[in-house]
Amino acid sequence: MKRVYIFAILVVAMMVTACSKESAAQRDYDYLVVASEAVMADGEWAAVAEALANKHNAEIVTYTSAPRDAFEAICEAYPRYVAIVDKPENIGRDFVIDLHNLCRDMDDDIYADFLWGIITGYDAEAAMKMVTRSTEPLVIRDAVASIMELNSAKWFDNYAWVDDHTKGLWGEKRGRDSEIVTDTVAPEEVLNKFKSLYETYDPDLVVTAAHATQKNLEMPYSLGNFKPRDGKLYAENIFTGEESDIVESGKRRVYTAVGNCLIGDVNNTKESMAIAWMNGSNVTTMIGYVVTTWHGRSGWGALKYWVANPERYNLAEAVFMNQQDFLHQHNEWTPELLTERYDFSNDDFWGELTSAGERLSEVLGRKVDFNDAEYWDMIGFWHDRDVLAYYGDPKWDVRLQPVAAECDYTVTSAMRDGEYVITITTDEDFNLERMQGDKFKQEHVLDLPFSYFLPERLNNPRLAEEQAWNAVVDENFVLVYDPAFEPGKTYEIRLVVEK
Repeated sequence: MKRVYIFAILVVAMMVTACSKESAAQRDYDYLVVASEAVMADGEWAAVAEALANKHNAEIVTYTSAPRDAFEAICEAYPRYVAIVDKPENIGRDFVIDLHNLCRDMDDDIYADFLWGIITGYDAEAAMKMVTRSTEPLVIRDAVASIMELNSAKWFDNYAWVDDHTKGLWGEKRGRDSEIVTDTVAPEEVLNKFKSLYETYDPDLVVTAAHATQKNLEMPYSLGNFKPRDGKLYAENIFTGEESDIVESGKRRVYTAVGNCLIGDVNNTKESMAIAWMNGSNVTTMIGYVVTTWHGRSGWGALKYWVANPERYNLAEAVFMNQQDFLHQHNEWTPELLTERYDFSNDDFWGELTSAGERLSEVLGRKVDFNDAEYWDMIGFWHDRDVLAYYGDPKWDVRLQPVAAECDYTVTSAMRDGEYVITITTDEDFNLERMQGDKFKQEHVLDLPFSYFLPERLNNPRLAEEQAWNAVVDENFVLVYDPAFEPGKTYEIRLVVEK
């Protein structure tokens, strides 16, 4: 296809200006590739951006130092999906944080205007694999984890884990309908056990939530490390000092580092954990934090949306829907802080929290401190808002397997009599608590609203008259809080949409 390169007008990085409606209306591209000038000046890397654009029949816009430089061009395209292609040396914490802010700046509401993902790699060849391996859909069948929250294993044919709540505990399930078997190993064997399970199960999905940095992933209870070297992972035994390479099959994988500190931060170097996972371990999509995390709503919330809606959301949609729910709750508490960036410049964790608490006290007009329970959620949301990175093609269809016994409602939508109608039909065995997340990781993420990622972007949708839903309606999604759905009934959410 003919490719058009749109060279963006440089915009001051901290300027937050919504796209004009006239500009947004000029074009309505579904997908846009946003690449750095350094990428487009390098033949091998330019081929990555070209391949991605060809795959999605998309145009390419360029930027000088950061995607915000291309703000005007992104506005003109008004995409629903944005893929950013850049070399790892250009990607760090602030790069990711500004992407979160950029995707909310295209119009005047508080919600994200497009789904985004970063395409990068140890080299251009590795980045190209992220493009080609995300062409065909993937259904997750086998998984390995270092958390206990997925231990029902109901989404997987084969599953294994080392436990982060009981030192030395591990378990596995071999076969979709097989029983879960657990056992224990000595603390000094936990690293070897996880490494063995990873190599044996050769998983589609890896899920972790232990201590980590840009340079290591610790086993639960700090009983050994995975580390990067030359774009690949190796295991470091802290008891013996022994190092061993990770045996890889070349199979494409998904990695959700839902509770690890810093592991999603490429840190402006190809010698980082994120790059090693994507290069040596063939991770085609990865989510992970770019800062030290403690509240965890972004990571755990994304996982909760995914496991609660395995047949409805791919991973990118689950991450997106969690973020919009997150933004709504954040706005209900502290709308003043939605336009402020959290200050991550303080290396002293408690100093950082103290400074954030002082700002929160100003916003609320009353003193809050560490003993105030409300403080932790409000500061936690602010801290967690813009710091989860998504690496990979945001339009890749990667899903968990549905759990047959839990497919207890259906959702359809269509234009009818001049309105956009979303119809929810519950089965006789419908379980509202299950739809709300079944108390999964409730200490981080409370009950989920009913959520619906619209199959197409709507033009200025809003609830029709006499619709009493406690709903958030945006051009890409609908959230309904406290829906009180009952078994064996049909409900309609009617929206007025501009032509």
